[in-house]
Amino acid sequence: MIIFPDISPEIFSISVFGLSFSVRWYALSYIVGILLAWRMALVALRRSELWPKNLAPMAARDFEDLLTWMILGILLGGRLGYVLFYQPAYYVAHPFEIVMIWTGGMAFHGGLLGVVIAAFFYFRRNLVPYASGADVIALSTPMGLLLGRLANFINAELWGRPTDLPWGVAFPGQAAQACGQAAGLCARHPSQLYEAALEGLLLGLVLAAMAFRYDALKRPGLITGAFFTIYGLSRCLVELVRQPDAQFQSPENPLGYALNFDGFGLTMGQLLSLPMALLGMALILRAFRKS
Repeated sequence: MIIFPDISPEIFSISVFGLSFSVRWYALSYIVGILLAWRMALVALRRSELWPKNLAPMAARDFEDLLTWMILGILLGGRLGYVLFYQPAYYVAHPFEIVMIWTGGMAFHGGLLGVVIAAFFYFRRNLVPYASGADVIALSTPMGLLLGRLANFINAELWGRPTDLPWGVAFPGQAAQACGQAAGLCARHPSQLYEAALEGLLLGLVLAAMAFRYDALKRPGLITGAFFTIYGLSRCLVELVRQPDAQFQSPENPLGYALNFDGFGLTMGQLLSLPMALLGMALILRAFRKS
């Protein structure tokens, strides 16, 4: 097994008048991911030959306004998605903790829904073609997903199930205690790295090749469909080795299925990702039919 490296979740911290402030890798991943998404979008929007009729769906400077809407969608949607999808009972009992995003708890699917809603209203207000506008966002998102999953690894959170594979990682803290072993370290799948590779690196390379080499942006909705499909299938695959959420586990449901049928079922991640994949396939078919 691989012993988890001694990496602090905090990059640095300072004390001011007795109060401690810290900069964490997770927060930095959001900031850098958003900046990289902005740069990727500008590169695509400035190359008018990539788009239908050689006309980009919006000016490059207009994407900065859209980015503000998207940041709000990510933060509000990601937090509310976590509250509603994963811990509703807890936050009903502790409603004031909903706004405490610095304590952790963000859901990708909630953030995605927040971005979709924010982008819809922005596109409608500014007369941006919906499908091509969505393609800009989809193309620029994977790098942020890659950095976010790497930050999950550094935080030693969202780890996988026990494994005896040679690349299993002995995570610290609760991950080691939850294996049910009387002695010795517990090796687990580094599911955060699996997700970083599939949902970030692989997805980003595929979308970039489609956009800049194979003229996929000329078929509005194709990039968005590919994003939904690849992300949805990748997440469903990784969920097979990812440790289930504790609130869904019980002696009768040890694998933590959110939808359970006598030992078979779907985790919450799969339950939310399968519709994404199906929607993505429908968007791909629609893009080819319309073109």
